Amino acid sequence: MFRLNRLTDYGVVVLTQMSRSPNELRTAPQIAQETGVPLPTVAKLLNALAHEDLIESHRGATGGYTLNRPAAEISVAEIIQALEGPIALTACVEGSEDDCGVAALCPMRGNWDRVNKAIHEALSEVTLADMAAGVWSFGPPSEPDAEPPRAEAN
Repeated sequence: MFRLNRLTDYGVVVLTQMSRSPNELRTAPQIAQETGVPLPTVAKLLNALAHEDLIESHRGATGGYTLNRPAAEISVAEIIQALEGPIALTACVEGSEDDCGVAALCPMRGNWDRVNKAIHEALSEVTLADMAAGVWSFGPPSEPDAEPPRAEAN
């Protein structure tokens, strides 16, 4: 099964939250509180995303983090690559650090390259803005009402 790791999932959550107010400086504690993602995880993500130039770090007492460009210009493929490396279903894709001893002899290599390219293209077409569309809130759920409202009798 092809599955993104939890850190990447949280990365999308963090970036989506940041995209709601793209010009506002956000601190790691603010983002952790707003998203419900643990602070150590948020700090790790912010460092990795800043290293890959998806966000910008602003130092100082009033510092924080902002998106480096509009959410509509950040693809899901970029986020995945920033946090996980090359997007691939197999180890023989270009840029992979995994070494396959039979890659040169493998008759499937060209076909897997086509599959990997199709997946990369599909993920490149989905932007952070697309992911943020329709998301209303993050964080822990609010407490439900003790009783549902009653209809008044006439």
